[in-house]
Amino acid sequence: MSTTIINTESSDHNWYVIDAEDQVLGRLATRVATVLRGKHKPTFAPHMDAGDYVVVINASKVKLTGNKESAKEYYRYSGYAGGLKVRTAAEVREEDPERIITQAVKGMLPKNRLARQVIAKLKVYGGSEHPHAGQQPEPFPAHV
Repeated sequence: MSTTIINTESSDHNWYVIDAEDQVLGRLATRVATVLRGKHKPTFAPHMDAGDYVVVINASKVKLTGNKESAKEYYRYSGYAGGLKVRTAAEVREEDPERIITQAVKGMLPKNRLARQVIAKLKVYGGSEHPHAGQQPEPFPAHV
């Protein structure tokens, strides 16, 4: 038995598109984080970026269960005294619907340089249109 070591040049990066309409936020985010990291591939290595690109459309229509629409809060801090901004999920959905999915996926990635490289492969759009038709994204795999 020999261990196969891959490098970033030999790994292929596929493009997937997923419709977030009526999907539960947490379950969607775990599946997206898995594909972004490449954990669904047999060539997964925790120190390598072997994941795929994910395009999420209809981010404004993602489902939040329970009373999270009014109880879940998103924080931004400017770094200055009194600079803490608190918004509910409903307010964030109205202002910037992409942020809900991006923050959920980002929280499921490791906190290191590789995660910053991986999160760049996530493309989130509030509507049903996206500019990545040239990459010919496939429908999101149901088995992941």
